[in-house]
Amino acid sequence: MGCNQKKDKKDLIRIVKNKDGNIFIDKIGKLEGRGAYICDSIECLEKVIKTKRLERVLETKIDNDIYDKLRGVICDK
Repeated sequence: MGCNQKKDKKDLIRIVKNKDGNIFIDKIGKLEGRGAYICDSIECLEKVIKTKRLERVLETKIDNDIYDKLRGVICDK
């Protein structure tokens, strides 16, 4: 989503918005709901945050807690 490069799903992180409007990081790729994928890099995450692209794709406001969790997932790999 950030760099617009084609990559394998296994190299991406999935973020899901369920029918109740809750946002989750989907580590297994099987959660139900509207999903968006982001590269496993801090640069892509920062670009997505700056452009608010994730908010537009999931059609909801994203809390900073979600972005902090994403940073943690990316840094742990």
